[in-house]
This record gives sequence, C-alpha cells and structure tokens, in this order.
Amino acid sequence: MSLLRDLVQWVLAWAQTPWSDLALVVLAVAESSFFPVPPDALLITLALARPQHAFWLAALCTVASVLGGLLGYLIGRVGGRPVAIRLFGQARVAMAEALYKRYDTWAVFIAGFTPIPYKVFTIAAGVCALDVRRFALASLLGRGGRFFLVAAVVFVFGDPIRDFLERYLELAAAILGALIVAGFAALHLLQRRQRRAPASPALGDRGHRG
Repeated sequence: MSLLRDLVQWVLAWAQTPWSDLALVVLAVAESSFFPVPPDALLITLALARPQHAFWLAALCTVASVLGGLLGYLIGRVGGRPVAIRLFGQARVAMAEALYKRYDTWAVFIAGFTPIPYKVFTIAAGVCALDVRRFALASLLGRGGRFFLVAAVVFVFGDPIRDFLERYLELAAAILGALIVAGFAALHLLQRRQRRAPASPALGDRGHRG
C-alpha cells in the first residue's frame, strides 16, 4: 500500500510541472495496459487548476486511454492467455473471460467506466480475439463517459467538489456499473424465459379446430 501511495504522489507531482498535460496522456496510456494508478486523480487536479480546460483534458485522457487499451489488446493478442495470467492472476482473467462470454464488448464499457481494472479487460479482449473495432468503440464510450463526467462535475462545482470526487467517485462509478450489470442480467433472464415459454396457438388454428 505504501508503494501505491508513493506512486499516486509521484503522479500528482506532475501537475506542478510544464509537462502536466503530457504526463496525463502518458499516464492514461500506461494505466490502460499495465500501470496501477488510474489517471482520475491527475485529471481532477489539472481540471480544478484550469476548469475552463476541463473538457479538453477529459478528451485528451479519453483518447490516450483508448490508445492504451488498444496496446493492451495487442499484448493479449500476441502473448495469449499465459501472459494475461502472469500479469493479473488466473482469477481475474477468468472473471474477464466470463463477462466477455456473457456481455461481449459491453464488458469493456463496464470496465472502462467503473473501478473494475480496465487493463485486465483490454488484455483479456486480445486473448478472446474480440472484434477490435467494437472493442475500441466500447472503450471510447466507457472511458469517455467516466472522464467527461469528472470534467463536468469539476466545471460545474469547482474546487469545493475536490474532496467529494476523491472520496466517492469510485463508489459512485461502482454503483452505476452494478446497475448496468443488473440491467443486462435482467434482460438476459427475460430473453431466456421468452425462449422457454410455449408458443400460443394462432387464432386461425383455434378457429379451425372449433
């Protein structure tokens, strides 16, 4: 934990340098494929310092994150399942594969928007050979939704929202992600029940029998 805190402080220190925007781009790319610190903290810090540029920063972060996701996809495509398991462990890779089997690329959107480790899903997407165009679109929607939400909150509420974002952004995203998953699960259950339901006889058939 102390190492992770040190990494977070190191990331935030870039906000005080002339290279802050570049640091945000590099962090967003790296976090989507291998780095453990998400770019949200640096994005919040930079957006609070320059609220008029909040949406530009969110756009930078989104594009960079999707490019990093494509890098993760390539790692999984070339390295295969053994590389994914070596990086993240068998349990996480199995979780990603199970979600892909059930929700296809919607799992990428969920991982991109919520605190579920996005990098696990980018590499697992390559392992599962998901369609790369749909993968990129789902990544764009998930990552963009998350980062532009941060930018919008910062733009509207300004500095007083800093503590709230830092404390509860992950929780709010997790709750929304859980609702999305529940919605898909309910839709899947409804479809299964409809397939099992016996077909009703047509009116013409009933009239003919009568």
